[in-house]
Amino acid sequence: MSSYTAEIHWSRGEQKFTDNRYSRAHTWHFDGGTVVPASSSPSVVPLPMSSAAAVDPEEAFVASLSSCHLLWFLSLAAKQGYTVDSYTDAASGIMARNAAGKLALTQITLRPLVLFSGIHSPDRTALDALHHAAHDECFIAHSVRSEVVIEPRTT
Repeated sequence: MSSYTAEIHWSRGEQKFTDNRYSRAHTWHFDGGTVVPASSSPSVVPLPMSSAAAVDPEEAFVASLSSCHLLWFLSLAAKQGYTVDSYTDAASGIMARNAAGKLALTQITLRPLVLFSGIHSPDRTALDALHHAAHDECFIAHSVRSEVVIEPRTT
C-alpha cells in the first residue's frame, strides 16, 4: 500500500472572519518541496475572497485525472513500441447537480492530442485502444464517481 500526502496551509491574518468575506487563498505543499498557490474557484466564491491566479480544487481534480491518464498512456505506448513526441490535453470538468442534488464534478472530459514519430505509429483504432487501456489502468479514474470521457484529438 502506498500513501500520498499534501499539506494545506491557510491563515486568517488580520482579516475579519465572521463576516464570511475572508480570503480563501491558501497554499498546497507537496513532499518534493513544490508549493502551489490555491484558492476557491471565483465561480464558487466571488473575487476578491478568491484568487483567480491560484489553482482551485476543481481544476486540480481535472488536472490530476488528466495527468494520471497521460502517465499510463506514455507507459503503454512505449511498451507497444510507439515513440511519443508530445502529449497535450485540453481537459475540462463540468460542475452540475448529481443524482443526490449535490454540486459535483459530474463529467471530466480529456481531449489528448498525441504526436508520434518513427516508422511505427498507431492508427485510429490502436490509438483509441491505447487511450482505453490507459483509462482502465489510471488510479485516479478508479477513485472517482464522476463519468470520465476520453476524447482524443488528432492534428
